[in-house]
Amino acid sequence: MQTVFSIAVDALAYGMVLFVISIGLSVTMGLMRVVNLAHGAFAMIGGYIASYVAHDLGLGYATAVIAAIVITIIVAIPIERFLYRRIYGAPELTQVLMTIGITFCVIGIANYVMGPTLKTIPLPAALQGSADLGFRTIPVHRLFVILCGLAVALALWFTIDRTSFGVKLRASVDDAAMAAALGVRTEIIYAVSFAVAVGLAAFGGVVGAELLPVEPYYALRYMVTFLVVVSVGGAGSIPGALIACQLLGAIDTTGRYLMPEFGEFFFYLAVIAIICVFPRGLAGRAK
Repeated sequence: MQTVFSIAVDALAYGMVLFVISIGLSVTMGLMRVVNLAHGAFAMIGGYIASYVAHDLGLGYATAVIAAIVITIIVAIPIERFLYRRIYGAPELTQVLMTIGITFCVIGIANYVMGPTLKTIPLPAALQGSADLGFRTIPVHRLFVILCGLAVALALWFTIDRTSFGVKLRASVDDAAMAAALGVRTEIIYAVSFAVAVGLAAFGGVVGAELLPVEPYYALRYMVTFLVVVSVGGAGSIPGALIACQLLGAIDTTGRYLMPEFGEFFFYLAVIAIICVFPRGLAGRAK
């Protein structure tokens, strides 16, 4: 039972890390219609910044998280303004080539500036150790990651489904020309949405560094993983992304515990099976 509980906790935490990072990609792909393969690069930037702030500057974990989110968004603003706006509405191949190019540029610059070594983000005392649940203990950091994932899911659902910004975003996606004619500033809506997606990627890159280590080729190593969970969940669907991340996280974690020699075999086998049954993803909608 102890092994089963450990697998369940690690799977839940891993799934939440995937969700926090990849939900921004789900927003850009499902709502903004941009295949952003550079999404993992922004998570990598956030991790590098947090490591620098915590290690080299000696500041606290909370400061490192905030700095990672804010600075990553600041870095992303000119990239969105001068590069991404050129590919909004462009063919998907154009988007893929542009964003892969951005990924390699970010990797090169990050490794030149920060060095080609694995980066760690020291946890504060409050997130170390274990919490006693009465019947079992659970690592505090795992619990923190799970709560962060739930908070992000609720906040995004409320923002997109229950606020005027969400209405304007959906209107801009459905018919940008009509939305603009009605007074919606679509460029600002897209820029804010992109900033939120990038900020979530940076946040996930920091809080999930214990499970997805920040290393020189992070952006490439996890590029397919983030794209896969979005495709399985259904681009643009928050519940779909959450379910997909938890399902695939559970399968991957169980496989690594019980048969580590198979690597990611069971993860991608599950992806193939799900896509065969649900071609548009678990919560995908017909275009």
